[in-house]
Amino acid sequence: MKIKSGLILLSFFTLILIACGVQKSNTTEDGWVHLFNGKNLDGWTTKIHHYETGDNHGDTFRAEDGIIKVRYDQYEGDFNDRFGHLYFDTPYSHFHLSMEYRFVGELHPGAPSYTLLNSGVMYHSQDPRTMLKEQDWPISVEMQFLAGIEEGVDRPTGNMCSPGTDIDFQGEQYPGHCLNSTSETLYGDQWVKAELIVYGDSLVQHIINGKKVLEYTKPRVGGDVANRYDPKYKIDGTPLTQGMIALQSEGQPIDFRNIKIKNLKK
Repeated sequence: MKIKSGLILLSFFTLILIACGVQKSNTTEDGWVHLFNGKNLDGWTTKIHHYETGDNHGDTFRAEDGIIKVRYDQYEGDFNDRFGHLYFDTPYSHFHLSMEYRFVGELHPGAPSYTLLNSGVMYHSQDPRTMLKEQDWPISVEMQFLAGIEEGVDRPTGNMCSPGTDIDFQGEQYPGHCLNSTSETLYGDQWVKAELIVYGDSLVQHIINGKKVLEYTKPRVGGDVANRYDPKYKIDGTPLTQGMIALQSEGQPIDFRNIKIKNLKK
């Protein structure tokens, strides 16, 4: 039984890095690879709660004006927990990810109140093809993006959240689901630069507008929050050494641009 479970996890968490899948034209001289071609979502796969993998319901994720937009104008009725993610098809283990985001528009009716001016990017995520139709969140770690709602009330961005995972913070297992960063509260629809530096299952650093705001270690399978997953993909304690990168949709319109990555694997 242990051997069988190990083989399943091996197929899940040690996907082959398909270097040839990224066109050389997307690679800069200093090693950065642009994940978004600015024209369409080729090389990306959607998974939205209540829908099958690959169904970009309501054109939630769209390539327009050289950016990736998350929109809900084609949704019928309330949000109905249609949490979604857009996954880049190549997994990474050791990497430096950089992007810019900005919040726009209004929260879609029926979306949970906590999703107001809330989004993020998932990393070391399970492949969306291993997710069940009614699974809400991928087993992954999130760099959470937030904006200020009320003047004078702190709401940092670049936080950590852990659907179906655990991390260590300051040498001990962190007991909560989300861990706040030390970033300042950012308001409005300004573009924010977010960077994520990940060394396999060891060190992780979050950077906002050029300043390191959070550091933690040992991402691994564990914890709660992710629901209705196939249990063979959640064996608690398994180190998260690599996985997919995914942009998040939670009911709040948001834009992403300048999405690029540098492979740090030696």
